[in-house]
Amino acid sequence: MIKVPTERGEITISNAVLTTITGAAATNCFGVKGMAYRSVSDGLVHLLQPQSMSKGVKVFYNDDNTVTIELHIVVENGVNITTVCRSIMKEVKYMVSQNTGVEVRDVNVCVDSVNIG
Repeated sequence: MIKVPTERGEITISNAVLTTITGAAATNCFGVKGMAYRSVSDGLVHLLQPQSMSKGVKVFYNDDNTVTIELHIVVENGVNITTVCRSIMKEVKYMVSQNTGVEVRDVNVCVDSVNIG
């Protein structure tokens, strides 16, 4: 959880809020099939359902009251992966900052799979 100071007190934002905003922002970008999750038991990458897309997001809290976000995605076949990732980085940074007031230091995008079909 991260605390955002205001002139009237402090607002505490949970990890679930940050992961939900991040997952929604990422999956709205062109070329993204969905969020990914690598299973510990079998090592396979699974495409997550929309209601559980926050499993593909990790939030790290930095000492300077900023966050670093890591997300795992599945992209569509035939898209420029670099362009899609840059778009996700900008969109996630903007949406998290706009909706929570939390400064995002870094957004790291991991492409775990390409959807063929």
